[in-house]
Amino acid sequence: MTAGLSDVPPDGQAVQAEPLRPRHCKPAAWKRVVLKLSGEALADEGGNNVSSSLVDQLASEISDVWVSLEVDIAVVVGGGNIWRGMAGSIGGMDRAQSDHMGMLATVINALALQDALERRDVPTRVMTAIGMAQIAEPYIRRRAVRHLEKGRIVIFAAGTGNPFFTTDTAAALRAAEVDADVVLKGTHSGIDGVYTADPQTDPDAELLGEVTFLEVLSRELAVMDSAAIAVCKDNATPIVVFDLMTRGNFRSVVEGETLGTLVR
Repeated sequence: MTAGLSDVPPDGQAVQAEPLRPRHCKPAAWKRVVLKLSGEALADEGGNNVSSSLVDQLASEISDVWVSLEVDIAVVVGGGNIWRGMAGSIGGMDRAQSDHMGMLATVINALALQDALERRDVPTRVMTAIGMAQIAEPYIRRRAVRHLEKGRIVIFAAGTGNPFFTTDTAAALRAAEVDADVVLKGTHSGIDGVYTADPQTDPDAELLGEVTFLEVLSRELAVMDSAAIAVCKDNATPIVVFDLMTRGNFRSVVEGETLGTLVR
């Protein structure tokens, strides 16, 4: 049988057989999720570059969910471990130029995560908002949905493809486009949800179990940027903020366990 357009790798190589998702998967709380992870979650001890051990840990968490639960998984990665557009503009660089450099950084992280997942025999596609056909597929909504329907993990890279927008906004946008049930905002550095203040500096900060989109915007709570919150609000896409770096948390959230903070 001739492979369909969505099955042809960007470099034109022959299509390789992919392992089928196990048929004993258990139902999950969500049918389709978008996992948002920051570039800093992939950083080495110095806060830069890509830590192979952390990428491997995250790939293990994601593959465990893929094997065990009946859920479609898309991932949006940041690039802050390599380059932050805002930081470049503060240093005098043109903001649009700096943001485009940040988009390229997300592609590096996406390729690293793809490699770690495929070494676990998990079929994975990287789709970029900026064309670079030699290494990844261009983002096409219908093709992305088809990949998810076939049980592949899709990693969305290069943000929205536009400067002045963060990867948080890209996660909210992609979730709306592929009809995801939820955005799972994975945190790091020991932060396990949304607090009334910065828990690392304020000992009286309280963890919020659930908040509304309007509360996040009016109280300027540190969840995602305001554009991302507005997109999720307009499309009634809930957000779960949880500690991604604690082993087993990703699976627990997908199974429906109450962790972190629910925004809706």
